[in-house]
Amino acid sequence: MNGIQIFQNNQFGQIRVATNENGEPMFAATDIARTLGYSNPQKAIRDHCKGVNESFTPTESGIQSMKFIPEADVFRLIMKSRLPQAEQFQDWVCGDVLPSIRKHGGYLTPEKVEEALLNPDTLIQLATQLKNERAKRIEAEAHSKELEPKALFADAVATSDRSILIAELAKILRQNGVEIGQNRLFEWLRHNGYLCSKGEYYNQPTQRSMDMGLFEIKKTSITKPDGSVLVTCTTKVSGRGQVYFVNKFLSRCTA
Repeated sequence: MNGIQIFQNNQFGQIRVATNENGEPMFAATDIARTLGYSNPQKAIRDHCKGVNESFTPTESGIQSMKFIPEADVFRLIMKSRLPQAEQFQDWVCGDVLPSIRKHGGYLTPEKVEEALLNPDTLIQLATQLKNERAKRIEAEAHSKELEPKALFADAVATSDRSILIAELAKILRQNGVEIGQNRLFEWLRHNGYLCSKGEYYNQPTQRSMDMGLFEIKKTSITKPDGSVLVTCTTKVSGRGQVYFVNKFLSRCTA
């Protein structure tokens, strides 16, 4: 791991970020898990992270073994977190931390600047890193242009109050190039914690997804011949939920 950079936020405190040999950001796993409210950070890291890298790192207490995780694992911890501010934390990471690291294809610590001045190979490595980052940025901009019509669709949905059935959401996703049907979409929503997967609330929204405003529940009362009343619940995707899931699936397709 290259030298650690500390990012400070009034709401979330500080997180430590390093870069690996490929110039990719690696986040101090314990910092992320604690910030996201996990009572047992080590268990959360074991359960949800797939790219843990352990490295001996200088700290205020001396050289210590620290676990670092890539961006993908940061987002896994965000998605599994029950912290109400998890989405705001994601906005901070995506809007401030990552752009700051990537601004020049990698950040330069004072030690790295000195190394670049003394070692031409380091300077060449940094220049190559910058070139690769620019290429990625150009590619991302090209993808953005391709998705402009879909973004307009999302903007229109965002202002709509009409909720839709999950089958209709599957149809919208297919229209936007995502190969998925109703049954597979239900399965994906259950597997990723948006819908309950068992019991009397099967296929109904989880508390977390309701708190995010992704779904609505439509209740219908049916009077039986014997006079008893049967209440059925239908899960519907809100306007906000439609935008959320379309964007999520499109980002997976273009990743």
